[in-house]
Amino acid sequence: EAPEITYRTATAEVRLTFSATDQRGHAIRTLGPRDFAVVDRDDVVRNFQSFARTEWTKLDLTMLVDASESVAPHYKQEIADALRLISQVEKTPDDESSVITFHRLQPALICPENCRASLVVNQISDVPANGLTPLFDGIVFAADLTSRSADLHTRKVLVLFSDGEDTISRHSAADAVAAALARDVQIYAVDLNPSGHSSEGTFLLQKLASATGGRYFTVGQGADKVYDAVLEDFHASYAVTYKLPGHAAGFHSVRILPTHNLGLHFHCRSGYEYSGRRN
Repeated sequence: EAPEITYRTATAEVRLTFSATDQRGHAIRTLGPRDFAVVDRDDVVRNFQSFARTEWTKLDLTMLVDASESVAPHYKQEIADALRLISQVEKTPDDESSVITFHRLQPALICPENCRASLVVNQISDVPANGLTPLFDGIVFAADLTSRSADLHTRKVLVLFSDGEDTISRHSAADAVAAALARDVQIYAVDLNPSGHSSEGTFLLQKLASATGGRYFTVGQGADKVYDAVLEDFHASYAVTYKLPGHAAGFHSVRILPTHNLGLHFHCRSGYEYSGRRN
């Protein structure tokens, strides 16, 4: 008998989820595959394996509340915005919300998964705004918490209320970004610094949002603005796949650029890790 012949092949495919906004910050719901190109390291990718709207069915929203001494002047507003976000999530029974605070030496889980504003108000109000700021530890802690959900149809969002300062974390800013990317968490940063005042903290918050595919807000824009953006991206985000353009091991930086409408702005993760070609 003729021996059976088995053919084996291997291919690597990159999958990116992203959203697009116009110059006013409104989500684009009619994007097409010819409206953008992906820059993967130094390779420009225009030929995609697939392109489609994402099919999110559930929102997992975690609020990370800075309770350190440096945010004391804005702490009441911060709590009010967090409670407002919880009340918005409550309206959709399938969605989940959690609350984490960070100050002193480590972050603390105030309420996991099924938070209700009426139940959380006393717990979070009793947390005093004092002590040092383990911001990066808080992000890593929150990212690890979201790993409980392995559902590919769940969009994981971290709303971070902070002034961007860190004074005591064991982790670095790079560790915080890596943890969020590893768990596919988008950071929506709410800047507690005074509007119009540029600081290192503001730049850091913008970097955290940009690197994870989230968005940046000032505290004056309010909780409703943040939640509207989260919902827009939930209902108007896209997934694109393409063949891995290069097999170099390590971190592959990624950008999405417009091809026609230069007013479009894209929100996606800053890259991915590739272990290298397998023999």
